[in-house]
Amino acid sequence: MNWFQLNVAGNPTDPNNYTDLGTGTPSCPTGTNKICAIQADPDGSGNPDITDSLKDDMISALHNRSSSATVQLKS
Repeated sequence: MNWFQLNVAGNPTDPNNYTDLGTGTPSCPTGTNKICAIQADPDGSGNPDITDSLKDDMISALHNRSSSATVQLKS
């Protein structure tokens, strides 16, 4: 799995709005309000494969205002 950092003003549900960081660590300030990065398998086109399970993790992280193993939040 790779980390994918959300581009500035990007839509977190659009795979085209992410930059593949590979196994690198996302560089964004931690916080609780917005999605910064997700961990997913690449889809073959350099974008994250945003599965229903990952979408659920994204919703849960935002609802709980807490990062998870697959979703990193920022301020």
